Amino acid sequence: MAIDYTKRPAAATQTSSGPVILTKAAPTVSLSKHATGTLRVNLNWNARPPAAQRGFFARFTPGLDLDLGCLYEFNDGSKGVVQALGNAFTAGIRGAARPIITLDGDDRSGNVSTGENLLIDLAQTASIKRILVFALIYEGATNWAAASGVATLYPAQGAPITINLDEARDGARVCAIALLQNNGDDLLVQREIR
Repeated sequence: MAIDYTKRPAAATQTSSGPVILTKAAPTVSLSKHATGTLRVNLNWNARPPAAQRGFFARFTPGLDLDLGCLYEFNDGSKGVVQALGNAFTAGIRGAARPIITLDGDDRSGNVSTGENLLIDLAQTASIKRILVFALIYEGATNWAAASGVATLYPAQGAPITINLDEARDGARVCAIALLQNNGDDLLVQREIR
């Protein structure tokens, strides 16, 4: 299924003094007013899915382990992935003083209060063509609704942007969360959840 990124869907609205929530009906938001500093993309989830059985005869249910990562393409033509798998924790332009994207670690338990975080240096927005943020179920849930995952984007200034990972299709181990796309003077965030 091809996606036409030239059409602009309805923009998300901010709840009163709360986060901007991206939904199917309002899947986009612009970061042009907040395109400075570091954008932190956080993934958090329940440590154990709600359907876990309890009691003496219950089956062992492993803890829930989600992983955050991204596919990226920079304007110099370089492409790749940032993820814990393979220890690919950073990405940047060759010869640059600092990376554009950094993954802060791998929370294997879901018990770390800060979850997993991708840090995107918005001072280098001109080098970014697009970044597709994704999560994968490494262990412990059959679908995204059971994982109760939430992705939150924290611009350096402005309200946080929340995206619920609520896809219930069984067997879908990877979920595209959001596409960040540079449109010249504007960095758009598009909710994906597929």
